[in-house]
Amino acid sequence: MSDLFDRVAHSAAHLIPLIGAAPRRAIILGTGMAGCIQRLVPKLEIDYRDIPDFVPTTVDSHPGKLVLADWSGVPVIILSGRLHYYEGYSLREVTFPVRVLSAMGIRELWIANASGSVNPEFPEGCIAVLKDHVNFHPENPLRGLSDPRLGERFPDMSRVYDEGLRRHAEFCCNKLSIPYREGIYFGLQGPSLETPAECRMIRLLGADLIGMSSVPEAIVARQCGMRLLAISLVANVSAPGASAPETSLASVLASMERHTPRMFDLMECMLTNVRVG
Repeated sequence: MSDLFDRVAHSAAHLIPLIGAAPRRAIILGTGMAGCIQRLVPKLEIDYRDIPDFVPTTVDSHPGKLVLADWSGVPVIILSGRLHYYEGYSLREVTFPVRVLSAMGIRELWIANASGSVNPEFPEGCIAVLKDHVNFHPENPLRGLSDPRLGERFPDMSRVYDEGLRRHAEFCCNKLSIPYREGIYFGLQGPSLETPAECRMIRLLGADLIGMSSVPEAIVARQCGMRLLAISLVANVSAPGASAPETSLASVLASMERHTPRMFDLMECMLTNVRVG
């Protein structure tokens, strides 16, 4: 037995009196997505620093706040700002918020991220729903854990991303005239961006998208028994053989500012329409 379960329970016990009955779902926002909060009616905002055992974000584009809000009348918890392995945290620290959400009674998790594309059919600005991933982080967030209270030690990963939620996303994409794509995400540790040779390798391995997040959270959400949806917004193209300008964080953020409204439209549609899956 580890003390992780006790720390998760302690954090959840701190939040439950503040939040009350937990909403059905939570959403983790990615790089450049903090503007989503402008669409919401916040009821409560809590800095990660004020939640026991949460670690603070260290990236400017990730505010590091837990927000309880109504989105078009639907209650939801938003994690505005995620944690990354490249910040120097362990994957156990990176995924700790997911465990706390599960302990609070949230059964459905949506993960949003910014990604780079290695597939020419996934241009900048397109939205892709993840159907699978490749975990290329140097460790696994479940490593060393043998506490059955945390979930199955060897969770099945053949159906990580919920089929029903993916079909609902497809329905809403069609409703909004957003081209629907499903892709495979390759999770790297960062923070350096990918070389052309790495992009070619990743494409040869069957992935469409590259990023530095989401996979650890997906693994833990699966262990916790949560229904999981992951939506990726392509912020830059690193397709093998493509003649593309150098990528920087500034260019990624500029791309996200241009294109995130469509992703928020999709999420809003999914929240407010009867689920089809």
